[in-house]
Amino acid sequence: MHKYVIMGVQGCGKGTQAKLLADHLDLVHISVGDIFRWNIQNHTKLAARIRRIVDSGRLVPDDIVADIIHARLGEHDWNFGFILDGFPRNRAQADFFLESYDIDAVINIEVPDRVVLDRVLSRRLCSACGLDYNLIHHRPAVPDRCDVCGGELVTRADDTEAAIRKRLADFHTQTKPVLELFARKELVVTIDGTAAVDTVQAEIRKRLLAQSRR
Repeated sequence: MHKYVIMGVQGCGKGTQAKLLADHLDLVHISVGDIFRWNIQNHTKLAARIRRIVDSGRLVPDDIVADIIHARLGEHDWNFGFILDGFPRNRAQADFFLESYDIDAVINIEVPDRVVLDRVLSRRLCSACGLDYNLIHHRPAVPDRCDVCGGELVTRADDTEAAIRKRLADFHTQTKPVLELFARKELVVTIDGTAAVDTVQAEIRKRLLAQSRR
């Protein structure tokens, strides 16, 4: 069984890398962002509160995030393990997590802030089917239209420059101390996230294999 955490600023590619690794190792990919979006799309009790917080560029409070993650991991559908994407984001969340779970490694994907800003501002989302695009790497055949369903491509409400800069600031002030905590436990493998997707994934697998042989 493998239990991993993947970390990095929004736009570093951790969601893509987490999905690739999950498919490779038959892990359950647990994405905090996906859980939030599911709540919003299904109009749950948390939806309105989460939407207001996310749209303003702020992080969802610790108590909400901790409850959501605890409930999701409590489903125990991860027979071969999990890769947790988007949690923990600060020291309080990390302490909560380490009290309950032993993890094998923390994958830290590093990308400069200027690259993150360019990547995130280039993201688009199909308003009809929800397919993700990026105008840098994944342009639609017809501008502003989804290749699959023809729906209009829109910018996510929280992908404004102000909101992105706020998230970057939150990451540097709150999440980096978490990485330092994990590093002291010799759990962190740091990967250059500016390379091509396949190159990053190959490096992650190589580093995790080396980590497991220690």
